[in-house]
Amino acid sequence: MTSSQGSSAVPASPGPGSMAGAVVGPDAGVGRVPDRNELPDRVWTVPNALSVLRLLGVPLFLWLLLGPHEDGWAVVVLMVSGVTDWADGKLARVLGQSSRLGALLDPAADRLYIVATLVAFVFRDVVPLWVVAVLVGREVVLGLMLLVLRSHGYEPLQVHYLGKAATFNLLYAFPLLLLADDATGAWLAWVQPFAYAFTIWGGVLYVLAGVLYVVQVAGIVRAERALSRGTARSGAGAPAHPAP
Repeated sequence: MTSSQGSSAVPASPGPGSMAGAVVGPDAGVGRVPDRNELPDRVWTVPNALSVLRLLGVPLFLWLLLGPHEDGWAVVVLMVSGVTDWADGKLARVLGQSSRLGALLDPAADRLYIVATLVAFVFRDVVPLWVVAVLVGREVVLGLMLLVLRSHGYEPLQVHYLGKAATFNLLYAFPLLLLADDATGAWLAWVQPFAYAFTIWGGVLYVLAGVLYVVQVAGIVRAERALSRGTARSGAGAPAHPAP
């Protein structure tokens, strides 16, 4: 989506060592918005309530696609999700209600909608299986990267602008793909190119954002290992203290 309750361009979160607060990636050295871990630890806020509402819409959206095949209502749910996604980010800034929980809920809801839609599209033969495999495989890789970060004491990385752009394109592509699946004649000739264009743009950006995430995690791990080796060498070369 196009907005978030948290930072959208800070690739790295504070860690336990001297890497704390480091910015890894193309935004390094650039003035940044507050890190997610610098946000207040709030729960009961209007933006968080909108994010929860979006999450509750995921099973409804999936049921509409797979149960009664009410594609029109499914598109409505997706549109409402888009409006609430924009609204929660806007309200968080206007009301001063940005929060750590909101910064986590917002991208989580986006990913759930994407995965739910891809699952439904596989069952309905709307998109080829390999497209779904690539996009879901990206999520699996990011899950493994999260485990690597956790093992080094780091929080999940901030949502990158490429990821936001990818989500924006995919969530426009999905309703267009549904319309193209049901359309015929002149309507199909008009809708199908836009549906495929948004799908291709969104898919490529989604994979690129995943690659960037892996590169950033690898950079953090290398820096931590270099720091550990430097500390070990300096400790080994230090003179022993005389016994009292």
